[in-house]
Order: sequence, then structure tokens, then C-alpha cells
Amino acid sequence: MRLAGVSPGALRLAVVGHVEWVQFARVDHVPVPGEVVHASDTFEEPAGGGAVAAVQLARLAGACTLITALGDDQLGRRSVERLSELGVTVRASFRDTPTRSAVTLLDAAGERTITTFGERLDPLGGDSSGWEGFENLDGVYFTAGDRQALERARSAARVLTASPRARHALGQGVELDALVLSGHDQIELRAAQPAEADARLLIYTEGGRGGHFRYRTGSEGRWDAAELPGPPVDSYGCGDSFAAGVTYGLADGRELPEALAVGARCGAACLATRGPYGGRPGLGARSFEN
Repeated sequence: MRLAGVSPGALRLAVVGHVEWVQFARVDHVPVPGEVVHASDTFEEPAGGGAVAAVQLARLAGACTLITALGDDQLGRRSVERLSELGVTVRASFRDTPTRSAVTLLDAAGERTITTFGERLDPLGGDSSGWEGFENLDGVYFTAGDRQALERARSAARVLTASPRARHALGQGVELDALVLSGHDQIELRAAQPAEADARLLIYTEGGRGGHFRYRTGSEGRWDAAELPGPPVDSYGCGDSFAAGVTYGLADGRELPEALAVGARCGAACLATRGPYGGRPGLGARSFEN
């Protein structure tokens, strides 16, 4: 059943953010110094916050554009091909720098441990390609870029949400409708501090406890985690799936509790599947019902 009140393609959504080619390996536990562990399952995907959120939005709304930067190399081309298969329109600026890669270890509890290799490639507002027609959007989620890219996102989008991983683009007076971050991640909490004054709404996730939010006006509240559709499998991408769901809900004009509920269901669906995409249904088409 399709998402009530929304036809596929009715919302114009985009992500401005980063992509990294990730090798996933399932292990019993993360090795301690000097130890050798053996993986029981390995696979690869273009991932990172920008890619994960774009795929989730494409599944909710039927389409999503990703503004990103990639290396002019095999991994960059494979990333575009795979994300296109997943329903994302990729608009990439290609750099004379290798596409960033990563290794993610998934332990028996489904927790992920990530090691990245190389420089993160951020889309820039001054890039000569990728920004054509970037206007009149209902919602944009921003995970990486410079201030000019953030300004372009703000001018194009009715609803602009962001991750504190956008780092130096934030905290420079560009207003955000919501800043979404982990309430347990000290790196994200520190990175969010400069941007707090620019965010109309701060949303803090707390894993299985749901999370809490606080408006600039001082009002605050909580939400509950969604019921998992199956046993926990893999926590990689849960936060960005949640943020994409919230972005979708706000862009669709839903009240905050309903937008948070959509985000919570997206995060729960991600946690119960292998990898950030594999085996996950098209959530906008079948899994949500008002």
C-alpha cells in the first residue's frame, strides 16, 4: 500500500552530501590489538550519509536527487551506477582525487565499527556541474559541503535539514529547519554546537529509547522508537535513514510527531536488514500506512 496522501513523485527531494565506497564484513567481534578474526559475510556498497539518505528518500517518495562529489575513478563510476539502480539521480562533480573508501565491521550484536581511507569529497557550491535545475524543492537533507552549497540548498528548499557532519558549512548564519544528530555520539554533539543557534529545531536520537527534540523557542518533547520488523542485524545507516524519514515527513507538511514516527520506522527497517539497502522494501510503496 502506498503512503497515504502521497503519490510517487509528488515531492521534490534532494540530498547534498558525501559518498564513500564501503566494504562490509560480518565478524563475531571487533578484533583486539594483535588478534585475527575471520569474516562470515562480505559485501560492498556506495554508502556514507549522503548516499544512504538519498536511497531512503527515493524509496519513500519515488525519486531523489543526490548532489555529491566523487573521484574520477572506478569506485566513483561504480557508485553512480549502483545508486542509479537504487532509484537515485546522481549529480556528481568528479575530482582528480580518489573516491573515499571505508571498511565497516559488523559484530554479532549488529553494531558497526568504521575505518575510512582517504579524504572525504564534499560537493561545493561553486562546482561547475551538478547544480542545474536545483530549485523549487520540497525538502533537502545536507550532510556535506561548503557554506555556498548550504546557501544553495537553503534557497532551493522549503524544508532544509542537516547533519552536524556537514561541519564547516554550519554555524555561519544559514538557517536550518532541523539539525538531526545522535544524542550519544560525542563527536556529533561537539560538531553541532556551532550550528545550534541556526537550527529552528534540534533532534537527538537515542537508539532503542527513541529520542528527544528541542525547538529554538524552548519547547521540547520525546518520541518512542519504532518496533523492529525483525531481529537487529546491522546498525550501519540507521541514523541517516531516520533523518531521511524525518526530512520526508516535514517536506510533506506533516506535524513533527508524525514526521518523527516516519523517521523511526525508517531507522528500524534499516536496523533489521543486511547493509544499508539490501533486502529493505520500498517503504513508500508498501510498508507505511496511516
